[in-house]
Amino acid sequence: MISTTNVSLRYGKRILFEDVTAKFLPGNCYGLIGANGAGKSTFLKILSGELEPNTGSVEMPAGQRLAVLKQNQFAYDEQPVLQTVIQGHQRLYAVMQEKDALYAKADFSDADGERAAELEGEFADLEGWNAEYEAAELLSGLGIVEDKHHSLMADLGASEKVRVLLAQALFGNPDVLLLDEPTNNLDAESVLWLENFLDSFQNTVIVVSHDRHFLDAVCNYMADLDFGKITMYPGNYSFWYESSQLVLRQRQDANKKTEDRRKELEEFVRRFSANASKSKQATSRQKLLQKLTLEDIKPSSRRYPYIAFKSEREPGNQLLSVENLSAKVDGQTVFKNVSFTLDKKDKVAIVGRDDRAASLLFDILFGEATPATGEFKWGTTITPSYFPKENNNFFQSGELNLVDWLRQYSEEKDESFIRGFLGRMLFSGEESQKKSNVLSGGEKVRCMLSKMMLQSGNVLVLDDPTNHLDLESITALNNALRDYPGSLLFASHDLQFIETVANRIIELTPDGILDRRMNYEEYLADETLKSQRQKMYKLA
Repeated sequence: MISTTNVSLRYGKRILFEDVTAKFLPGNCYGLIGANGAGKSTFLKILSGELEPNTGSVEMPAGQRLAVLKQNQFAYDEQPVLQTVIQGHQRLYAVMQEKDALYAKADFSDADGERAAELEGEFADLEGWNAEYEAAELLSGLGIVEDKHHSLMADLGASEKVRVLLAQALFGNPDVLLLDEPTNNLDAESVLWLENFLDSFQNTVIVVSHDRHFLDAVCNYMADLDFGKITMYPGNYSFWYESSQLVLRQRQDANKKTEDRRKELEEFVRRFSANASKSKQATSRQKLLQKLTLEDIKPSSRRYPYIAFKSEREPGNQLLSVENLSAKVDGQTVFKNVSFTLDKKDKVAIVGRDDRAASLLFDILFGEATPATGEFKWGTTITPSYFPKENNNFFQSGELNLVDWLRQYSEEKDESFIRGFLGRMLFSGEESQKKSNVLSGGEKVRCMLSKMMLQSGNVLVLDDPTNHLDLESITALNNALRDYPGSLLFASHDLQFIETVANRIIELTPDGILDRRMNYEEYLADETLKSQRQKMYKLA
């Protein structure tokens, strides 16, 4: 358990938290949610002791252990991978180091023997004999192959380092686990493994994530950071979102009677509870939801951008054909033998273990990279619109404010039209006068999506568009692409985004592609496809 009492934090005149009193209990997984800049990561730093609040305190029972997902990928470069994981349990690691140092002494004394005996007892109490096995099991579950368990951290790629640091946080069954964006750089199989791990975890978990599928799968409480306070809501993210939207609509309907509102909420809770799975988290959520009353739910202060894609030109029958494309980076094959035809109403998720693959394919399709072999052809009626993962080069003209920046991509040049468009994307008032080179990552993404909407392309290509976005913008974009009537190609690390948008999956591997018309959940669950993927990645 961990709790806060009257915690406040201010930066000058800006108040992040004001007298936050909250209790996080064992057996629960809390999703800490809030708008960008609300202070979610900062609150986790206060809980971990990394940051001191201006007022208030953090309490945790004596003898309990807290683990944090560390963000510095280079901190352990000189350490072996397995050892890095075990360092997640600081006391156990200290005992192991002292014990090994004693046994290595040339002049081992009686006093050393007594101390070694004490350490051996503590080592056994801390289940040290199982440490390497547990660490290896965590690494394998997160996709770090056994051959790399004794490598130095410096020899791993960025994605692999993140997985090792996640294994470090999970190691040793901590009493309180703080996870800030734990699904970043994880492939779908690793995310599902982590969901299953946390579903059976018996202690306290507090997680910050923009992955809605993950929040839905593991959380039984939402800790909503809004108006400088934290409010606890039973249920997962989808329940919080849908119930807060329901209450907001009810409050806007002045003619709706209290009893009618109550019945509507009760029916909503019944429907949501009936859809719960049999997992531990879902079962506990169901019991909590049944106790919910109308007064327990409040509408959120969050704002959602308006995102909608429309095509000015109806595409013909020939959209895109790709023949035998292959690509290499530094002599290493990233993908090969890529052949497919894009059809009308196809919504294709491009997936794969190598994050470079989808980006490289998209850059080839838009003439920004050259394939090693193969060719492609867009249909003569097609006007494709591209959202690249790397977009900084679009914002180099620092003298342009957002109105002038967006005007470059609009046929309608009138300022009131441009301002109205920006307002729908949450750049209202003075924000529309921001210089384009000082934007945050999320603001740049919203600008690039505005550019795409104004271009009115009849085939959309998006490379990891949810990166940098907050949950509200992700939800708005998700709904827009789900409702888009045309064809699209996209890559994303957001499982719910892929599951709710894609009707076709193409996986790029170093040994060819897998191409299936099915949703992502079916694709991941198919045992035959699992076996094929293992062979194509040379893991079988």
